[in-house]
Amino acid sequence: MSGNKLTIKEVARRLDVSTATISNAFNRPDQLSEKKRHAILASCEAMGYFGPNKAARSLRQGTSNIIALILPDELDYMMSDPVATQFMQGVAQTFKASGKHLLLFSGNNPSVSDVFDFVDGFICYGSPRNTELLAQLPTIQKPLVTIDFDINTAPSVNIDNEEAAYQVAKMALQAHNKHPIILGLRLLDEPLTCSIENKKIISCDYSVSHRRLDGYKRALAEHNITIDDHSIWHIPESAHDYAIVAARQALAQIPKPTVLLCMSDIIALTAMQEALRLGLRVPQDIRIVGFDGIEQGQRYHPTLATVQQFSVEKGQKAAEMFLNGYVQNEILDFKVILGESAPIK
Repeated sequence: MSGNKLTIKEVARRLDVSTATISNAFNRPDQLSEKKRHAILASCEAMGYFGPNKAARSLRQGTSNIIALILPDELDYMMSDPVATQFMQGVAQTFKASGKHLLLFSGNNPSVSDVFDFVDGFICYGSPRNTELLAQLPTIQKPLVTIDFDINTAPSVNIDNEEAAYQVAKMALQAHNKHPIILGLRLLDEPLTCSIENKKIISCDYSVSHRRLDGYKRALAEHNITIDDHSIWHIPESAHDYAIVAARQALAQIPKPTVLLCMSDIIALTAMQEALRLGLRVPQDIRIVGFDGIEQGQRYHPTLATVQQFSVEKGQKAAEMFLNGYVQNEILDFKVILGESAPIK
């Protein structure tokens, strides 16, 4: 049998018992004496057999206790993102208490067909990068909860991204508001960091970045400030290597910006490091705000003014909605964090 998966029939033959006895040892312990059950389980473990085929049993029963968590991008990037990992932590905590398991699935895949039969449903964290997969979501005939975007066929969990961006931008614009720049996140279908000038902005129907952009623009309008497209930057990933390109080019503009409105804390912290490296004083020469509320922002000096969106709690709420069969959308609270990078005057 070397190299082949052990079957319940082969295990029963080796132990000289019936297949029903093996099945009872794993699934119906009340049918055997405790001594006999432990002896059978110990023998099974010694030969590398861990029970009847769970996949086949799940298909028969119509449930697997596995939920697919669709992440918007490649898994290696998402696992390095502090906001995504906080969200996953919240989901995992809630499912662990309910005996459920998570399967991570990249939103760059064109379809969920490879895992559809093996999971009880889906939680979709952010709009998938692959438009084919995004179009497939409303047709899924299994429980589905979406996060940070809405579709008509599933409940969602969101914060009010436009209002949050408006509030933090209004705080940043209290002083030095003559030359603002927006360091945006995924505003274009472009793999490189660039300004959005003369480029086609991607569809905003499912994008939190566009909601944040709307909030920034509302705050700017209240201060009678217009902003050109060359002062709005597209950054393809919330990562230092992409953000530093935008930060360096933005801070090289003449006149120099006096406010940076950043769509993530990673982008904001990268920009602040670059501003300080150039000898600019934060907030005296330039005010900087972020978005997300990650812990690193409060460990820097100056501390980062930002929006905290409680990602762990968002993950917990998404898992609760899935488990309890919620059908209503949930709008969660956010908090504007006062920081030294944009103090209130």
